[in-house]
Amino acid sequence: MKIYSTNYNKFKKQNIIKNKGLKIKHMIKVKSEYGKLKRVLLHRPGVETSNLTPSTFEKLLFDDAYFLPQAQKEHDAFAAVLKEAGVEVVYLEDLIAEVISDDESIKEAFFEEFIVEAGISKGTNLYDRAWKYLTTFKGDNKDLIVKIMGGVRYSELPVSTSTSLVELASPDIWAFEPLPNLVFTRDPFATVENGITLHHMANPTRQRETLFAKYIFDHHPDMIGTKRYYERDLDNSIEGGDVMILSDTKIAVGISMRTEPQAVEEFAKNIFKDSESKVDTVWAVNIPKGRQWMHLDTVFTQIDKATFSVFSLDYNFDFYKITKASEGEVKIEKVNLSLEEWVKKVLNLETVKLIVTGDGDPVYSEIEQWNDGSNVLAIAPNEVIVYDRNVVSNKALRDAGVKVHEIPSYELSRGRGGPRCMSMPLFRDDVQ
Repeated sequence: MKIYSTNYNKFKKQNIIKNKGLKIKHMIKVKSEYGKLKRVLLHRPGVETSNLTPSTFEKLLFDDAYFLPQAQKEHDAFAAVLKEAGVEVVYLEDLIAEVISDDESIKEAFFEEFIVEAGISKGTNLYDRAWKYLTTFKGDNKDLIVKIMGGVRYSELPVSTSTSLVELASPDIWAFEPLPNLVFTRDPFATVENGITLHHMANPTRQRETLFAKYIFDHHPDMIGTKRYYERDLDNSIEGGDVMILSDTKIAVGISMRTEPQAVEEFAKNIFKDSESKVDTVWAVNIPKGRQWMHLDTVFTQIDKATFSVFSLDYNFDFYKITKASEGEVKIEKVNLSLEEWVKKVLNLETVKLIVTGDGDPVYSEIEQWNDGSNVLAIAPNEVIVYDRNVVSNKALRDAGVKVHEIPSYELSRGRGGPRCMSMPLFRDDVQ
């Protein structure tokens, strides 16, 4: 795989973040999980979440639908906490709208890929009607983006004298299915150092989500040329909730329900090819497989160099150390350690602080793990955003000396993803 390097000179004027007088040259820089967060990507939940029905919950990977007005209030509260902490919040829907507004040829290419990846074959009557529908949106392209994220019914497409058998024979009403998982901006790509991994998603219903990221990183003046260590058209699945930057030289990637071991190995090979990367070790972490443990960050998250929020100390993980062997090849060895021993080894620490979900209580641990009690977002060293409903876990964090910001979670927690799942850091300060 080619490793792309950013042409910083060409886009020097665009590639500046203004944040309280701070000028940041590189638009992507994430070298830790807990460095002071400066810029983050969110997606405000839209009608796609209220277009969920009981018959589509399983297919679209939800357990329940949001009550949208309340979910949006809760998400706005999340954004408000970030902004109050000095974080610049950018929205996925705004970035992609900017991209397709800049150049008509980019917009047309996006239309073509989006329609085809929705399962509508090019050259068919249905394809032509879908294309015509997309071109009816005039002016602000954000309305168009919000609409296609939310879902488009066959009945909304222009009427044609020809009949589509696909439409008539389909048990579904959707020409473009809703994309309710977009609220979890962590998954379609992951930021690593000054680059990204652009993902092949485990479930076909989520693959179109990565199309937005593709166009942003291919064409947005702030993002174009960003290095890539994985591509969405590769065969094996990997998702951002499994990618965790433990230090400037060590990265952990979960082998989970959503990330395959072949993808972890491919990622390791690609980042080792980059002569500018400081990463010398990728740790593959085999985690439990289950709805409540779908990604590595639902099992543990890093809060500070030696502080982690973890779901349990009773489970024995499998750890695989991946290092560079020769040009294009890697060395892989299994390491038998407890979680605590592994963290100490990887980060060269004498002591670590592992804060258990539900404070280790068998009842609260299970309840609050289901509500993403360990899926916290660090916005600075030893400072996190959490769901307010995880009362016992949040008290355990505070008792351990962590600064905790609670956000309302009556509706957002129905999505089975916490504050880390709902955010993609684009820029963090370096840490010592």
